[in-house]
Amino acid sequence: MEKDKIIQERLKAAQSRQKSYADIRRRKLEFKVDDWMFLKKVVGDPSTIVPIEAIEVNEKLSYDEIPVAILDRQVRKLRNKEVASVKVLWQSQQVEEATWEAESEMKEKYPHLFEQV
Repeated sequence: MEKDKIIQERLKAAQSRQKSYADIRRRKLEFKVDDWMFLKKVVGDPSTIVPIEAIEVNEKLSYDEIPVAILDRQVRKLRNKEVASVKVLWQSQQVEEATWEAESEMKEKYPHLFEQV
C-alpha cells in the first residue's frame, strides 16, 4: 500500500510539471470574421461504434465482453504438445473482430458455448 501512495505522489508531481510547462506555452485562440478554418469532414469507422443498450457497465466503469458463439476450432502443434484454440465471436463486435482463445480457458469460463457445438 505504501508503494502505491509513493507511485501516486510521483505521478501527480510529474503531471503537475507537465501541466505547468504546457500552460506556459498555451495561448488563447482568437478568431475574426472571415477567418478560414480548414477542417476535414470525416465519417467515423462503424466498427468503433458500440450500441449503448448492449453494454452493462460495472462498478469500475468498465464492461466485460460476453462471448456469443464459437466460429472455428484449430489445433496448433508446438514442439511436444498440441494446443487447441477456438475462434470466439464477442457480443459487441463484428465477425472480422473475432479472436482466437485457448479452448481450455473458454471451456472453463463459458461451458454453455460448447454444448451447442
